[in-house]
Amino acid sequence: MLRLMDMTISLLGLIFICPIIIVLIIFSFMDTGSPFFVQERLGRYQKPFNLWKLRTMQVGTKSVPTHLACPTKVTRYGAFLRQTKLDELPQLWNVLIGDMSFVGPRPSLISQQELTIERARRGIFNVRPGITGLSQICGIDMSTPAELAAMDAKMIENLDLKNYVTYLLKTLAGAGRGDRIRSSK
Repeated sequence: MLRLMDMTISLLGLIFICPIIIVLIIFSFMDTGSPFFVQERLGRYQKPFNLWKLRTMQVGTKSVPTHLACPTKVTRYGAFLRQTKLDELPQLWNVLIGDMSFVGPRPSLISQQELTIERARRGIFNVRPGITGLSQICGIDMSTPAELAAMDAKMIENLDLKNYVTYLLKTLAGAGRGDRIRSSK
């Protein structure tokens, strides 16, 4: 049932939000010359997949977890995209094709070994990763792997239609902060 909801919402989103996405792509192209950022992440059963986002950093920036990224590499337009979470819109495609769900554990980079071990230990990779979830709403980011994996496990254990909708609505209302680039101070 949740997969059917994912497919329906993502397809409708891509259709109805397409004009907005096109405008964002044009501005992203003017900002960096390369509107999309594609990054390999770990998905269900630890199978790698390409996660799509609008580019928020300068082209050529090293691919690292967000909390380790250099704050000076984020463009002004990129900061706006991050703050409004509009950089996540291309992930509607990831949801539509089945790489992701709207709600699930945020997919990690393959290089995040400590998080991979913690998640594997708790069976987190048995579900599709998500655009949002309990950890994102609670402000737990990937800089605390054990805490993140524990919260992901709690979410998966209690994930039903009611919680799925609640997490989506809270995310749309701006709850949580997700992964933030830390100040270099």
